[in-house]
Amino acid sequence: MSQPSVILATAGYDHTIRFWEAKSGRCYRTLQYPDSQVNRLEITPNKQYLAAAGNPHIRLFEVNSNSPQPVMSYDSHTNNVMAVGFQCDGKWMYSGSEDGTVKIWDLRAPGCQREYESRAAVNTVVLHPNQTELISGDQNGNIRVWDLTANSCSCELVPEVDTAVRSLTVMWDGSLVVAANNHGTCYVWRLLRGNQTMTNFEPLHKLQAHNGYILKCLLSPEFCEPHRYLATASSDHTVKIWNVDGFTLEKTLIGHQRWVWDCVFSVDGAYLITASSDSTAKLWAMANGEAIRTYQGHHKATVCCALHDGAEPSQP
Repeated sequence: MSQPSVILATAGYDHTIRFWEAKSGRCYRTLQYPDSQVNRLEITPNKQYLAAAGNPHIRLFEVNSNSPQPVMSYDSHTNNVMAVGFQCDGKWMYSGSEDGTVKIWDLRAPGCQREYESRAAVNTVVLHPNQTELISGDQNGNIRVWDLTANSCSCELVPEVDTAVRSLTVMWDGSLVVAANNHGTCYVWRLLRGNQTMTNFEPLHKLQAHNGYILKCLLSPEFCEPHRYLATASSDHTVKIWNVDGFTLEKTLIGHQRWVWDCVFSVDGAYLITASSDSTAKLWAMANGEAIRTYQGHHKATVCCALHDGAEPSQP
């Protein structure tokens, strides 16, 4: 099988993971995920594997294979896994769960290497571009920075007491972090490096982005420069695109019929993929905010999407 240059996958509550041809909209592979719904999908940097986070397992599937079976299962969480991601050269994976923990896994070993206790259901975890800090957000409104070098929590902040932090995103160069919450608010901080390696948060902006929940916030990737955007996906059925320079509203993406749970930029920031509980995913052109393609095939809510259309990291 020749490897497609664009890998696009979606999943949700119908117990399937679907792979799509991004341009044509054709579903070319369906994986069964019988154990639970799928909360989150992530593709490894080398495009070889897809991680699917469910309840309470994470399963790793081969991208270019006809095998319906996962190649590895990661099993030590005890509740919904809400966040999953990979270190930049794919050596390890991180996860966050409603069981209150953040975990680190060696991809080649079944056990969990490290565990951090957040003491509340973890909704979101992102890896700082420096690859040495994880930032988590939880149901009680806490944001915590986990210093992987010191193996401890180096920073804790609560932007709004008792308001769940739903999604976190960090700018590709590590200059900004955005936290989105259940009140439709985005908190934006500048990330400053102190004398130590510890990251300091300097408040920059508070954005009332939606009236409903924000389910996902995402900053645009490096190859989108000089443009910098923030996408916010909401229970109000829309995705809004904000210009990071001043946080002015650029576009509102209208077309989904229900909550929009997830979104992911193409590598150059020219396109956005969204996943919605209307059971579809959509491809949007950032230039005009129009929906170009709808991916139809799921029978229930589609709550996560993953896209990797960039180059694989060069082998050292």
